[in-house]
Amino acid sequence: MTGHVIGLNLGSGGLQGNIHSNSSLFSLGHLKRLDLSENDFRGSPIPSKFGGFVSMTHLDLSYSNFSGPIPSEIPHLSTLVSLNLSQYSFPVVPHVDTLTFNRIVQNLTNLRELVLNEVDMSSIVLDSFKNLSSSLKTLELSDCHLQGKFPESIFHRPNLRLLDLRYNYNLTGYFPESNWSSPLEALRLSSTRISVDWHHLTRNFKSLRDLSLRNCSFVGSYLAFLGNLTQIMRLDLSSNNFGGQIPWSFFLNLESLVYLNLAYNNFVGQFPEVDSNSTSNSSLYDFSKQQLVGPIPRHLTVLILYENQLNGIIPSWLGSLPSLEYLDLRSNQLSGNIIEFQTRSLLWLYLNDNKLDGLIPRSIFELEKLQSLVLSSNQLSGNIIEFQSRSLSMLYLRNNKLDGQIPRSIFELENLDYLDLSSNQLSGNIIEFQSRSLSFLYLNDNKLDGLIPRSIFELEKATELDLSSNNLSGTVEFGSKLQSLRELNLSFNHLSLSFNHLRTWPQLDLLGNFSQSLSVLNLRNNKFHGVIPGTFSEGNVLRNLDLNENQLEESLPQSLLRCRELEVLDLGNNKIQDTFPNWLESLPKLQVLILRSNKFSGEICFPKTKFPFQKMHIIDLSNNRFSGLLPTKYFENLTAMINSQEHGLKYMGGLYYQDTVVLTIKGFEIEMKKILTYFTIIDFSNNTFRGEISSVISKLKSLKGLNFSHNELTGTIPPSFGEMSNLEWLDLSSNKLVGDIPEQLAN
Repeated sequence: MTGHVIGLNLGSGGLQGNIHSNSSLFSLGHLKRLDLSENDFRGSPIPSKFGGFVSMTHLDLSYSNFSGPIPSEIPHLSTLVSLNLSQYSFPVVPHVDTLTFNRIVQNLTNLRELVLNEVDMSSIVLDSFKNLSSSLKTLELSDCHLQGKFPESIFHRPNLRLLDLRYNYNLTGYFPESNWSSPLEALRLSSTRISVDWHHLTRNFKSLRDLSLRNCSFVGSYLAFLGNLTQIMRLDLSSNNFGGQIPWSFFLNLESLVYLNLAYNNFVGQFPEVDSNSTSNSSLYDFSKQQLVGPIPRHLTVLILYENQLNGIIPSWLGSLPSLEYLDLRSNQLSGNIIEFQTRSLLWLYLNDNKLDGLIPRSIFELEKLQSLVLSSNQLSGNIIEFQSRSLSMLYLRNNKLDGQIPRSIFELENLDYLDLSSNQLSGNIIEFQSRSLSFLYLNDNKLDGLIPRSIFELEKATELDLSSNNLSGTVEFGSKLQSLRELNLSFNHLSLSFNHLRTWPQLDLLGNFSQSLSVLNLRNNKFHGVIPGTFSEGNVLRNLDLNENQLEESLPQSLLRCRELEVLDLGNNKIQDTFPNWLESLPKLQVLILRSNKFSGEICFPKTKFPFQKMHIIDLSNNRFSGLLPTKYFENLTAMINSQEHGLKYMGGLYYQDTVVLTIKGFEIEMKKILTYFTIIDFSNNTFRGEISSVISKLKSLKGLNFSHNELTGTIPPSFGEMSNLEWLDLSSNKLVGDIPEQLAN
């Protein structure tokens, strides 16, 4: 016994901050094994003093948030057998220069494991890899920004068992063409440009158990034969644009296969069925080819076939696989009923975006280990019954025909993170949630009634809450714990809250409590009343504020100017009494301004900024009491309407939330569920504007709709209106205009 510390494992130890050069760690001069993985060193550099551990054989600094250059002292560790410097690619990554890497290759001759995933190696000359230790067994270089041709000699390494080059998008190369045999057991080339010759691969890699070829460059024939790939356990061939029918006989005869991923291809056809002529019911038959294809793969644990064009029914044998843990068949064209699952091992089930109908099988509710269930966008009907699993963290059943009440077991799930039951016909009350980890909650577009439970407004991790389009009622009691909330949609209910009783609105502080996160606040079509509080805080990121169709009164708060990210402001159909809020003209991103059907009055004065409302696409001031001349100076500067750069089917809104608006188009009120970014409209109808229509308006070349009807405008229609080539509707009715309709406009 020497009394020296030779091994230290602090992996996942919760360590934070820098490791300083005078740390007591560096006094342990006899260390042979050091594990500092899964800590948080806050982007600090890897200390150069690690190079002083001359007896070190195993060094693991992986995923501990180091950055900066890999120290040139690391190659001094000549006794290293295992080196792992992998890091997460965000926000910063360590990098290695050519000189340091060459020294690692030359000096670390005992190295058997080199793992540098997500280390920036973009400057490395790839020929350096030719000099790697012949004893190397593991080489992991995933997402290292390698570029150029990878040396073929790597495949000849006599002891190499694992080679991972995934996600090096500019990495090219070939397999050696001569007869050779590789001892590789795991080969991962996903998302590289290395040419994959299936014939050479199946002939020369006789020991492969793990093969990952997602999004690869295949040459020659592929998937035509097994060759020597008889020991494969994990096979990923996703995102390769393969077509035709799945070669079931190929996969079903891989006796060791436990993981199969064929997602994001163009496979068509149906699943094989159990051969009714087989005495043991253990063989599968392809009716389209009238032939046996192989045995039921009872050892399969993961089957991923999403984003193909498979049709027909889900075969019953899938539900009998005793080890199946993960089944993903989403985004195909499967129809019929969902099968009963006899297996009890299923953890994740994804069948969304198909054409499945009927009831959700009882056996799914009885899966005690189930963690994720996604059945959205089918035609499923009936009730949701009580779940037996207490481990559910994701439950997506949206866009079906489910009815009845939400079962109590859902509210009692303590680990629930994602819940989406939207767009069904569910009824009854929402009760208190037990989960404190709920991040996404969508119960919108149902028939739910009663009060909103207090627990919803106490979800500290909630980022998106959508309870819109139900029959919810009562007074809203906003909590102060929604610090992570990005989107709150309570629209189209019967909710109430008097802002007058809460002039500073302390519960919500109208974004004060959400100022660093809330992007969408939609309280449309409720019974909120009183004055909009003036407590919009500095630095808020509000993008959409929709208070349309409530009972709001008095004037607008000028603290709205603090909403520098605001794109949509919809205050229509209230009782607001104010003059035109020209101070809004300086909001740099405002695109939609809806003030229709209020009690705004007075003249619209000259703009006070050089480029007022420069991003404006939709402005609706209709059904108010505005008077005076049309605001020509504003029309001159509506940059986005003069020459819109937007084209194609792009919509306003975020990744999940789509902006909506109700407009009068050709005399009809139309709800636009999505707003095209190039859609532009001006509606000043039903006011008392007077005077002539200026030809300046004809500069608005991108304008789709213009409504000045029901005012007191005089004079003639400017002939230049005929130059507005994108104009689809024009309403100037019920004014005092004279003269002829310009010939240019008629054309």
